Amino acid sequence: MQQPPEAVPALLDGPAVDVSEPRELFLGYLDWYRQALTRKLAGLSDDQLRTPVEPLGWSPLGLVQHLGWVERRWMRWGFAAENVVAHPPGGDAEEWTIAADTSTAQVLAAYRTEVTAVNAHVEAATLGDRARLGGRFKTLDQAPSLGRILFHLLQEYARHVGHLDVARELIDGETGETGE
Repeated sequence: MQQPPEAVPALLDGPAVDVSEPRELFLGYLDWYRQALTRKLAGLSDDQLRTPVEPLGWSPLGLVQHLGWVERRWMRWGFAAENVVAHPPGGDAEEWTIAADTSTAQVLAAYRTEVTAVNAHVEAATLGDRARLGGRFKTLDQAPSLGRILFHLLQEYARHVGHLDVARELIDGETGETGE
């Protein structure tokens, strides 16, 4: 009887190695980083998710909340010019801090709501479509393309998921891809 082949680890993260179409690459990597965020939170207790990590000064859940605001600012307020609150009233401190009366489930649900809204806008547009005027961008000269905005989101996620790597190592010594 022939043995099944052993699973070969992926050589690259993100979309499949044969993907070359720019839209598919952008969206594949954006999804990969969103999933990486979730993977890196796996196994943390509610207290570990909510407690600011020293010397960083923010909690893993605060990072999730921040990324929800980033998605909202760049896509809903920026690209789609939706009439949404783009920044919490308390500024950066409130964006990164989880209120005591806000549950972990509420933060994660708010983040998923932003991701769902962003995905709907992306689905209905091409990479070359320019941001609508009236939200973040007031003139056509300021309005970037969807491709430019997605590229910005990718760098935000890459940077912040890297930050989360550091936080996770400080919290419990876990490094690399958790949950594999």
